[in-house]
Amino acid sequence: MAYPENALTLDILPLSADTARLVRVYGTEPCIALPGTLPAPEGGSFAVTELGDYCFSEKPRSLPAADKTCRYEAAPDGTARLIRAFGQAIGGTCRRYDFDFDAPAAGSDADDLHPVCGNFLEELTLPDSLQVVGSCAFYNCRKLRLLTVGTGSLTMGSDVFLNCFALETIRVQAGPEEPTGLFALVNNITEAVRAEFCPAGTAAPLAALWYPAYWEDIEETPAHILLHTFSGQGYHYRQCFLENKFLPAEYDAIFPQGHDADDANVMAMLCFDRLRYPWQLTEAAAGHYRAFLAANTDRVLARLLKAQDNDAVRALIALDVLDKDGFAEASALAAKAGNAAAAALLADAEHKKYAPQPKKQRYDFDF
Repeated sequence: MAYPENALTLDILPLSADTARLVRVYGTEPCIALPGTLPAPEGGSFAVTELGDYCFSEKPRSLPAADKTCRYEAAPDGTARLIRAFGQAIGGTCRRYDFDFDAPAAGSDADDLHPVCGNFLEELTLPDSLQVVGSCAFYNCRKLRLLTVGTGSLTMGSDVFLNCFALETIRVQAGPEEPTGLFALVNNITEAVRAEFCPAGTAAPLAALWYPAYWEDIEETPAHILLHTFSGQGYHYRQCFLENKFLPAEYDAIFPQGHDADDANVMAMLCFDRLRYPWQLTEAAAGHYRAFLAANTDRVLARLLKAQDNDAVRALIALDVLDKDGFAEASALAAKAGNAAAAALLADAEHKKYAPQPKKQRYDFDF
């Protein structure tokens, strides 16, 4: 069986008879999806349950030696084949293995492979089987913009997303009522990030949430007591979970408490996405979001035009938050962006909303 050129090469460290840790990925594409199960050398299969420390970092640390790992080729459809087991190419003599977690550094046989790591990685889909993400797993992945995760809960190491400045979306392939790993993920990210619940096979998210950036300050008092203070509401939004389930009422209750310390552009997108995908959104909460969105439609539209997302422009129009001044400003933004399709959508919506209705003719019958 020959795999195409864009197949992945995976190095894994067995942890038990049926679980394994992914330690390195090689390939030629910046957008990849990882398989959840791999054939074991002695029959059965390994479930990929962990990402190793520095797994996608450009400079990994303490990689296990080749005689401790298994190497696989994985096709784009998720099928995989074992090509090396514990230092021996398949077809050679494979000795039985033990599970040594303190193995020395890997050999140089991986030098001719292209690692998927650092600034090369842009999009990644993790398998449902994953349970643990190691420390600094995505250290310095500065172009990683989309992370797709499965339905399971996650345990995170430290500094998992350190310097992942481009990470803007976490896609959870589950319903918003299910327990997931979203709580662990967003609490490892202090920058603004968008999360969406989008089960596999659905055409659009069931819910989309923004988590604004926040800053933590630690001050030591003369009595040597550490005081923690937070700037922005981002920290509070990240606490709206119970047993790894998202709590929409608690999330929506934060907005009316104030958001002056938060980026208005992010807060406008928070309102837009909450209204666009109103999962368990009450009328009272929707009212707060609509009022802010009506006053900040230009912020949302500027972002949508930059992304050339005309479907989202339609969704914004459908929310009916644009008045005459709003339409005028929106049309000017669309013209400036050179987006004729968006300009046409806005013009049509404005005409339907504000075009004068023809007067009904009256007839007098004088006999």
